[in-house]
Order: sequence, then C-alpha cells, then structure tokens
Amino acid sequence: MTLRALIFDVDGTLANTERDGHRPAFNAAFEEAGLSWYWDSDFYGTLLAVAGGRERLSYYAERFDPNTRARPDFEELLDRVHELKTGHYQRLLDAHGIPLRADIGQLICDARTEGLRLAIASSSKKENVVGLLRANLGPKAETWFEVIGSGDVAAAKKPAPDLYRWTLQALGLPARDCLAVEDSAHGLAASLAAGIPTVVTVSDYTLHENFDGARMVLAATECVALEKLQLWHATAGGV
Repeated sequence: MTLRALIFDVDGTLANTERDGHRPAFNAAFEEAGLSWYWDSDFYGTLLAVAGGRERLSYYAERFDPNTRARPDFEELLDRVHELKTGHYQRLLDAHGIPLRADIGQLICDARTEGLRLAIASSSKKENVVGLLRANLGPKAETWFEVIGSGDVAAAKKPAPDLYRWTLQALGLPARDCLAVEDSAHGLAASLAAGIPTVVTVSDYTLHENFDGARMVLAATECVALEKLQLWHATAGGV
C-alpha cells in the first residue's frame, strides 16, 4: 500500500501551541476583558478535555464562575473574549513565540520533497493554523498544504470524525492511502473513526492518555521521520 498523503493535527502536534500559545493568549484576553480568570499550565491541561476554545470558555464559566455565566450578555462576552484571545495569539505568532516541534518542520519539508500530498485537520480557527505555518515555514507556507480542514468546516469537533471525513473528501483519497499525525486521544478517536491509520506523537499535555488503536506511538523525544512513517505504512498495509 502506497502512502500518498499526510494529514496533520495542529495544536500539540505541529507545535506546543496549547501551552505556549493558546493558554497565555486566553489569560491576556481575560485581563483585557476585565475577568478575574487565570488558567495556569497544569489547570489548562485539564480543560483540554473540552474541544474548542469557545466551548472551553463556556465550560469554565459553567463550572467555576456561575455569576458570569448568568450574565444576560454572556454569549456576547464569550464572543468578545474569543476574539481578543485570537488577537493575542496572532501577536505571539508574529513575534515568533510559538516554534514548531523540532522534527515536524523537517518532516513537512521531506514530505514535500518526496511528492507526498499534505493536509491539515485541526479544530482551530483557520487564521490560527495559517499564522502558525507562516511564522515558522515562510509567508506562503499554507500553500504547501493542499487541504486545510479547520474548526469552521465541520459541525462537530474532535473526537467526532467529521473534520477528517471532510478532509478526505477534499483530498479525494481513500483513508487507507493516508496517514494522520495526532497527539491526543480525542484526535486519535476522530481519525480512527474516519478509517485513517494514525501515528501519535505525544505532547506535554497528552503523556498519560490512552492511545489504543494507534499504529505507532512516539514519545515527545522521538523523531517523527518520514522514512519511519513510510516503512510503517508499507509493512502494515494501511488500515
């Protein structure tokens, strides 16, 4: 079976965006919006069980700040905080404050050289995905990816398979010809439900998650090399 495309998750997979980007951006947005909320690194890790930034805000208010949740303008507040957070995140990217994981940039470049098709399947906003790619790989790096499936193209976020199914359809490829690269149990569940064989490269926040069903699980210190992925796909025969 020939490997024809790599489909990448973004947050935690391409870069430690959750810890180094989204979390500090949320905290800056809280301060700017006049909220007393603050998410430290460990606590933010627990919030990642909730997929989606706006969903995470709503969950936190429901559980930890019912007075704010009861505000008549709560939905408008969430929209404003999320918009502020996106602005702070973009400024971090512009300052090159969120580097790619050390081996991922090389993997992407090697895959392009080998003629593999590249795609993204991320619950993040497209502008955040594009910003990360441009900040680390160059001003037109998003054009390296034939398909960018982001949080605005699927009704249900991971662990639902909608985003991966949309990406496969846009690529026009069967799942067995692709390989997903993920870092979390939620992402793995989504890719497997779409029938895509998946390699997991764990991140700081996913060290202790269950990755049953992954065809390969790499520690954060292990190199995600193209040769290794191609060899695995050839010997495993896809799904």
